[in-house]
Amino acid sequence: MTGYLPEAMIADDIAGWLRANAQKSMLRFITCGSVDDGKSTLIGRLLFDTRQIFDDQLSALQADSVRVGTRGEGIDFALLVDGLAAEREQGITIDVAYRFFVTPTRKFIIADTPGHEQYTRNMVTGASTADAAVILVDARKGLLTQTRRHSLLTKLLGVRHRILAVNKMDLVDDSADAFHAIVADYRIFAAEAGLSDIIVIPVSGVRGDNIVDRSATMDWYTGPTLLEALEALDVDSDAASRGPFRMPVQLVHRPDQHFRGFAGLVSGGIVAPGDAVRILPSGATSSIARIVTMDGDLPAATAGQSVTVTLADEIDCARGDVIVAAADPPVVADRFEASIVWLDADPLVPGRTYSLKLATQSVGATLAAPKYELNVNTMEHLAARTLELNAIGVAELATDRPIVFAPYAEDKALGGFILIDRVTNATVACGMIHFALRRATNIHWQAMSVDRAARARLKNQRPAVVWLTGLSGAGKSTIANLVEKKLNRMNRHSFLLDGDNVRHGLNKDLGFTETDRIENIRRVGEIARLMSDAGLIVVTAFISPFRAERDMVRAMIPAGEFLEVFIDTPLAEAERRDVKGLYAKARAGQLKNFTGIDSPYEAPRHPELRIDTTTLSAEAAADLIVDALLDLGT
Repeated sequence: MTGYLPEAMIADDIAGWLRANAQKSMLRFITCGSVDDGKSTLIGRLLFDTRQIFDDQLSALQADSVRVGTRGEGIDFALLVDGLAAEREQGITIDVAYRFFVTPTRKFIIADTPGHEQYTRNMVTGASTADAAVILVDARKGLLTQTRRHSLLTKLLGVRHRILAVNKMDLVDDSADAFHAIVADYRIFAAEAGLSDIIVIPVSGVRGDNIVDRSATMDWYTGPTLLEALEALDVDSDAASRGPFRMPVQLVHRPDQHFRGFAGLVSGGIVAPGDAVRILPSGATSSIARIVTMDGDLPAATAGQSVTVTLADEIDCARGDVIVAAADPPVVADRFEASIVWLDADPLVPGRTYSLKLATQSVGATLAAPKYELNVNTMEHLAARTLELNAIGVAELATDRPIVFAPYAEDKALGGFILIDRVTNATVACGMIHFALRRATNIHWQAMSVDRAARARLKNQRPAVVWLTGLSGAGKSTIANLVEKKLNRMNRHSFLLDGDNVRHGLNKDLGFTETDRIENIRRVGEIARLMSDAGLIVVTAFISPFRAERDMVRAMIPAGEFLEVFIDTPLAEAERRDVKGLYAKARAGQLKNFTGIDSPYEAPRHPELRIDTTTLSAEAAADLIVDALLDLGT
């Protein structure tokens, strides 16, 4: 982290200097905008004109030989900007680059975010913790799509202040008309987007005009310089402390039998020993016994502090739970409406299960087709079946179990989440929760007196789901039928779900698009779960081409009761058999979205059984599956 300190900050008393700076407020801001709007030059000028490189000064202080250069002495602005530009050329700042500097008024952290459209995810990362955004516009080009996108993202991500820096004024002859035209366009856009608290400043990064020092050639501008504006922004660091106490549990610390502490970052409010708290989502209540740190117990902890708390009662609490003020708990729900920023090259697949991470909670989540996509240029709500890279939309999502949340506008820690692809482990989206859906609170699980175990005992067997997957023509249905026949002869209670048969009834409304295939497997998975809850051994025969959906079904079934069987038949062999004539139609272009031809098949990586039908007969394959079921205790 590099940064700059002005001459006035230097003191012979290092400890005194550190104490003085510790009392200053901290402003985190991002620089954003389109490519080549001059972010590196502006940052270089801002750091250069604050007169002293932090690392050099710190070294000098440590050496107890303080020598401070005045403006330009020992520091070459051209070299500094060349260095920042070189970082970009080397690909370093396709990620977020953080820089630090101090003025007599406050401390600053700059998150320098890339302007490239494909790196919007990095801009989101920088903006997620920022108090303000400096949005650059090239005076020659005016507002661009990326300018609007970044501006809108600052609003969605809760950035409170925006400074529009119209850069490269030297290239439009410092024209007031050019500046005011851009400002007028931006204010129209800002009104449509609901953006407020905007400061507009004409600047020249190359000359340094209106960045730290006022411009001599733009005397028509009478507002603040960029640094003056940054120093004057209101940063209410106590806002989070005034809310109710909330602490997502990151770690349960139990070094010995006499101590059990719950570690985490206090995301809101203040807590002290004796305060009544509630553990969510369970709802169990207790009170705070101690607040423990490496330096000893604290009389209180406030938002932004990482602490370990102990409870007065021995109650269940684990990572992912949230300790909250007993009298003012957040909501627990499993269905929401949220704004979604899609960050992956592959589009959103409605119905697919993604991993959702919110604070320390991690759950499975599925998204419905978007309610709409937002056109960042016109602010229109566009009909959309999916979201492509960098698209912003609103969608409903459902989690596989209730989570503790608050609207993002009230609590960033409990309202913001990311979505992760379960197969690639890539972060594909970020989201901001608006509210829980009413049906999430109106629908409750009904307790049943007769449970899964009781039904299984009645049938004298252990329930299980045998999931046969493979290409069309691999032999799944033939093998599944033989498995059920063998189970029937052994007096086992079973049911066979076949892909074609199910599409004649339950799933006759579904086609073969990726979205419909996912919904097909989701429905079948739910039926298989219900049947296994009834104590049955469920045998399924479905192509089920995507790993994510097979993993989704696995997650529905109790551990040890799901048997994934890969009927591993090479495409050439399956096509040679072509019992139904489907491959011929697909090759002729008469059958779209056919697995293995124009739709992918993702082979299981770690199936419980792999059966090669080129070397094993259907009868022998069925015997292997039955033996595996017997090994499970069915």
